Amino acid sequence: MGKVKKLKKKIKKLKKQLKQGHSHASVSPLAPRGGFPDLPVIEGVEFAAIEAGVRYSGRTDVMLARLCPGTAVAGVFTKSATRSAPVLDCQAKIGGDPSAGAAIVVNSGNANAFTGQSGVDAVAGITAAVADVLDLPQNRVFSASTGVIGEPLPFDRITVKLADLENGLSPDSIQDAAAAIMTTDTFAKGASAVVQTNSGDIRIAGIAKGSGMIAPDMATMLVYIFTDAKIAQPLLQDMLATLTNKTFNCITVDSDTSTSDSLLLAATGKSSADQITDMNGPFYDALHDVMRDLSHLVVKDGEGATKFVEVRITGAYNDTDAHRVGMAIANSPLVKTAIAGEDPNWGRVVMAVGKSGAMADRDRLSISFGDVLVAENGQVSPDYSEEDAAKHMKGDELLIAVDLGIGTGKATVWTCDLTHGYIEINADYRS
Repeated sequence: MGKVKKLKKKIKKLKKQLKQGHSHASVSPLAPRGGFPDLPVIEGVEFAAIEAGVRYSGRTDVMLARLCPGTAVAGVFTKSATRSAPVLDCQAKIGGDPSAGAAIVVNSGNANAFTGQSGVDAVAGITAAVADVLDLPQNRVFSASTGVIGEPLPFDRITVKLADLENGLSPDSIQDAAAAIMTTDTFAKGASAVVQTNSGDIRIAGIAKGSGMIAPDMATMLVYIFTDAKIAQPLLQDMLATLTNKTFNCITVDSDTSTSDSLLLAATGKSSADQITDMNGPFYDALHDVMRDLSHLVVKDGEGATKFVEVRITGAYNDTDAHRVGMAIANSPLVKTAIAGEDPNWGRVVMAVGKSGAMADRDRLSISFGDVLVAENGQVSPDYSEEDAAKHMKGDELLIAVDLGIGTGKATVWTCDLTHGYIEINADYRS
């Protein structure tokens, strides 16, 4: 009986840690083996993080980033009809005059969503206080909040800490910032790239948070990407919107779209490299890589996830149909639970294709799990090996490939399995 009591006590402690954001005690099995990566310092950006007790004690929960004068800021946000006050405020500020510099302030633990006028007042109070401390125009202070929906944000707990945050600003504290924005995340997320050009290097570094309530349009995530590239704000905005559709709008954990999604991209212009003037080229490709890597990390930290799944669609009528089919498969609870059980249940994939609303022909459809051809021409493949398919399903990273056989449309989306761990985390989230 003593062992049973100890086990129950351990489980209770782990659940408490998950509630408080200290889920690193049970880090996702899909987390990068090397931990948080070494990210390059981006000239013109400084970071600080602090414990403010917004919701929980004993953890950092507010981060501040100061951006130098001349920084261009681009952003994309959730399309939720119930988006939060910080999201609405940020949307109104994108595209402003970069000459004065800018700041980003983020808290975790409270989403400041569905909070009425008090939510608006909280955003105004925070951004005005940051503007005063850092000597910035208020319309160049971008805020975000993530956590529980529907509870007023005690923003005075943040504003009283701003002097300490300013004193702690450092160009090499990006990891602290990544940790401060986590909620049910089990690890801090970062990615980077360095673009070498004849006129100098361009550096890109990004951080993200996200674990549940993950589905386009975007996810319950906050993403902040910084670069020293010289680039005009309108082009930066176009790049960000285009690449978001190829990365963050192609991931799902649970099909639920958040009220709080925010992705900001800041370019300080401090690199010696020539100005970026078009959408194509090595900078665009590197930015794509960073955004893709961050989006994958969000999926790999999906609540309760044990498997990372790529769903690759080809042969659709067009790319829109391909994406529709991919998301129908990736969001299907039946598909996702089969993956959790390591069951190559291809019938559930057929079901998801059929319900997607995309143009499809049963007798042209083919399905593969990894390298194993499962079905073709409207029926199980004569060469299908259940044993080989089951072996593929035991891996940590899986591929489900579907060819619709009717066109040239293609898309790739990413998801994870659906386990009992997801239920436990979300059943206890507010407790």
